[in-house]
Amino acid sequence: MLTILRHIIQEVASAEDFSEALDIMVKRIANALATQACSVFLVDRHHGEYVLVATQGLNSKAVGKLRVPLNQGLIGLVGEREEPINIDDATKHPRFLHVAEAKEEAYRAFLGTPVIYHRQVLGVLIVQQQEPRRYDEAEEAFLVTLATQLAAIIAHAEATGSLSSLLETSKGKRHELVYAGVPGAQGIGIGKGCVIYAPFDLDTIPDRVPDDIEIEITLLNNAFQSAREELRLLSERLYPSLPPEERELFDVYQRILDSSGLGNEVANKIREGNWAQGALRETILHHTRHLESLDNEYMRERVDDIKDLGLRVLAYLQQHDRAKPQYSERTILIGEIITPNDLAEVPEGCLAGVISARGSSNSHVAILARAMRVPTVMGVGETPIHELQDKEIIVDGYYGQIYVSPTPSLRVEFERLIQEELKVDVALEEIRDLPATTKDDHRILLLVNAGLGADISVSLASGAEGVGLYRTEIPFMMRDRFPSTEEQRIIYRQLLASFAPRPVILRTLDVGGDKPLPYFPIKEDNPFLGWRGIRITLDHPEIFLSQIRAMMRASEGFNNMQVMLPMITDVTEVDEALRLIRKGYAEVRDEGYDIELPPIGVMIEVPSAVYQARALAKRVDFLSVGSNDLTQYILAVDRNNPRVANLYDSLHPAVLRSLIQVVENGHQEGKHVSICGEMAGDPAAALLLLAMGFDSLSMNACSVGRVKWVIRNFTRKKAAKLLHEVLSMESSVMIRCHMELALERAGLGHLIRVGR
Repeated sequence: MLTILRHIIQEVASAEDFSEALDIMVKRIANALATQACSVFLVDRHHGEYVLVATQGLNSKAVGKLRVPLNQGLIGLVGEREEPINIDDATKHPRFLHVAEAKEEAYRAFLGTPVIYHRQVLGVLIVQQQEPRRYDEAEEAFLVTLATQLAAIIAHAEATGSLSSLLETSKGKRHELVYAGVPGAQGIGIGKGCVIYAPFDLDTIPDRVPDDIEIEITLLNNAFQSAREELRLLSERLYPSLPPEERELFDVYQRILDSSGLGNEVANKIREGNWAQGALRETILHHTRHLESLDNEYMRERVDDIKDLGLRVLAYLQQHDRAKPQYSERTILIGEIITPNDLAEVPEGCLAGVISARGSSNSHVAILARAMRVPTVMGVGETPIHELQDKEIIVDGYYGQIYVSPTPSLRVEFERLIQEELKVDVALEEIRDLPATTKDDHRILLLVNAGLGADISVSLASGAEGVGLYRTEIPFMMRDRFPSTEEQRIIYRQLLASFAPRPVILRTLDVGGDKPLPYFPIKEDNPFLGWRGIRITLDHPEIFLSQIRAMMRASEGFNNMQVMLPMITDVTEVDEALRLIRKGYAEVRDEGYDIELPPIGVMIEVPSAVYQARALAKRVDFLSVGSNDLTQYILAVDRNNPRVANLYDSLHPAVLRSLIQVVENGHQEGKHVSICGEMAGDPAAALLLLAMGFDSLSMNACSVGRVKWVIRNFTRKKAAKLLHEVLSMESSVMIRCHMELALERAGLGHLIRVGR
């Protein structure tokens, strides 16, 4: 069965299009199970029906025409139960639905399994047989396994538009394409798609119509010639030390790269209307899929060889790439992965929205987008992002949806919502310089998170009372080397000067996890449980001391700097970091700088730090909860994985109780306790944090006004009552609904979703 499964999957993967893939699957399943019929029904949500899209055994003329309401028949029952149904005689079942055009009256035995992707039923896969019988457990397991493979294929087809084309009927047609992801940064952006892609990565190369076919072919020929010459020089250097069979491999590579072979295929793709890089991607993927489908193990192993040759040619093509990003006045930036550099390269005032195929609402780039107030959708997954170049797009950062080529009426509706956003911004501006004081006169500090130079002006304009988290890793990530101590000093001093006398908390270098440095690669199977944060800098005291000395020198004359240590899991890490900080401080003092030792704090981001909060508080001057990572580690949810994004919620009861413990432990030692991260900027969560006793909240600049508005419209007593109520609840969904309802009743629902 395993061999048959692998063959079916490989053959389906090699199919030219979605319809062919479905046809292959039903035929191969019918043969593998020696059954007389196999069919695929897919959900048409627009009309509330299951549609027959492929069959082996039923009436082939019914494909695309046979439709079954979602709540009817055995197919509907499989979808409702979301589990396999195995019946020896379907005609005797009360849910049996006779459909004349299917011509299935000859079949008695029935086995159906749902096709599910991300908890959503996409369709039903069924097998049938004439004589009454129950399919055995092995057959049922086989069908369930194939249904999971089919789910990914259907999801991809849905993303690329192939599914909608298959289901399209005279009943109606949607004029715009709608794709779903994860909300990254609130807001609505309307603009023109600009697709960027990673260099030297065939999978991310988009299709593009060439401006001049002959120029593309010339570039291709030059790239192949350069790759052949590179291999020739490499083989000459290695020949003396290679055995004969390996020498022959270089000769094979040379023949593959010959213009009459692979090069000619790519050139034909160019003539068919694709640019050189896209044509190369098409050709290489075609060959690798073919090799992967073969039974010969040796030939399957040649897949990596073909990919390597393709990447060598691509590298030379990209040296001559003339197609740099063309930004419009309203650019929607789109890519597999968006980096801080990508955001920074868009001309000021032109970035209208961001769409990233990977990541979640708590990815680092999503956090930066929120700081920049750029509507963002993350984790769009199977969406055909490389087909969105130059398309008109609406980015809905509230619900995580993107609309491609929207209808005029839809565009008008979203433009209305943008105007409502602007009205709310005007109202927030009126309270910008007022303190965050409750109606019963309890005051809480509202600080900002920052990391980019552009954050300074935005943060100052937000009405924040200081910087609760400055991400020092951002300047590191935007360079091709470690910044010198002097380069760091200049950055920190500008920040301290801009906010003086208001406090500024500088977090020491926090890389690893979802924040890699290109010049300091860290490859780990599980980076979030690996070498990151303080673990790296303690292992590299030269990096840590260089940064500490830069911070100390930058603080002279301002006395508003505080230093914070990230990813603390044990008191020994704090003790060692404090030793290095005092060493750096003494060295800077010896250089003649007149400075005081700044307050030192630690971030509470992992469960061990929660349980040691009091011991940590005894050693430092303040505690600051990093709500993004703490939520991730308590819930065991990778916050960058869109597959489990729905499980990530800082209002989970376990997270709330952990926060209460940290506040209580910190205050028992008389220390200031802050919280930074996305939770602090969530109006629904801010009231609970206020009730817990946090001394300050640090958030993105765009959230300051909304959180301040909420705090100024509630009493601390009312917030405490809400906290008491939610602590008796058992799920984050219940808690969030309760808090949002409280905001609605207070007339503040617009702060959750503007105008929605």
